[in-house]
Amino acid sequence: MKNLIIISAPSGTGKTTLCRALQAELPDIKWSVSYTTREKRNTEKDGIDYHFISNKTFKKLIDEYYFSEWEEVHGFYYGTSKSILKNTIMK
Repeated sequence: MKNLIIISAPSGTGKTTLCRALQAELPDIKWSVSYTTREKRNTEKDGIDYHFISNKTFKKLIDEYYFSEWEEVHGFYYGTSKSILKNTIMK
């Protein structure tokens, strides 16, 4: 049986640090890479930290029901694809 763990908190509260610490202790934990429309920071890598896409592409994916969840936060969109959840949980 597989479990889904959701870590949610405001920006800058250490979600990534917590998740990396958990993954270091439990290497079988899979990481869901979310989509966002915000600019990539210098320390981030596309496809590893986020999938960085345009507003136009994000809105098209919303219309296609691509996301299991999405939200607009501080003027940027963030979302989790249905496929990453299905492929990770169902395997």
